[in-house]
Amino acid sequence: MSSLVETLDRTVSDLLFALEAHPKARRLLAGDLTTDEYAAFLGQTYLYVRHTRPLLRRAGERLGRSGQSPDLARLFLQKADEEQGHEAWALEDLARIGRPLDPAAPPAPSPAVTAYVAWNHFQVEAGSPLAFLGTAYVLEALSQARAATAAAELVARRRIPGIERAVRFLRGHADADEGHLDVLRGLFTRLDSSADGPAIRLSAAVTAALYLGMFAGDEAPITAVAKPCE
Repeated sequence: MSSLVETLDRTVSDLLFALEAHPKARRLLAGDLTTDEYAAFLGQTYLYVRHTRPLLRRAGERLGRSGQSPDLARLFLQKADEEQGHEAWALEDLARIGRPLDPAAPPAPSPAVTAYVAWNHFQVEAGSPLAFLGTAYVLEALSQARAATAAAELVARRRIPGIERAVRFLRGHADADEGHLDVLRGLFTRLDSSADGPAIRLSAAVTAALYLGMFAGDEAPITAVAKPCE
């Protein structure tokens, strides 16, 4: 079996390839979305990002109670604090393109977002809380690879009125996730042969397979983009 880092990097590489091949995802990366399409992307993004902080905190609490990995428990709680307010970035961007979202009356989640939230809640509450590291790795690697470029292209194309002030979420994650991958890679070296390794691999694969679902209703089918147990 490949090392945990190699498997997750392959998962990320496959996801990036799938995004480039997906019509609307490719247009996001090229900065070519309409206002409606960008608002839909930000709305679905808000719906899953608002769960990140409580999921991290819950995972840290479970690890802390087990007493097996106190340092990892502290890391989860630290990362939960780092995620404070990130969902508000998406709300700010929506307001600045004239599509404010009321958190008390959010849009319906896509099937993929519903599945993403349910999967991670299951792992954190009843599965392996360390599995969320696989989810985090995929999302942070995606931000590192594409978020800043997508923000720059959206501003350069200027298809969306007010876009120059409405890329806080993309730019914020490109900046905030810098260095996070190195921390996770160090952890994966330690966890490679642990009983949680398969769960981390699987959560990364599930996240990659579901991510395209935020572009629901497109021409291209949503397909799995990784093999979790290689």
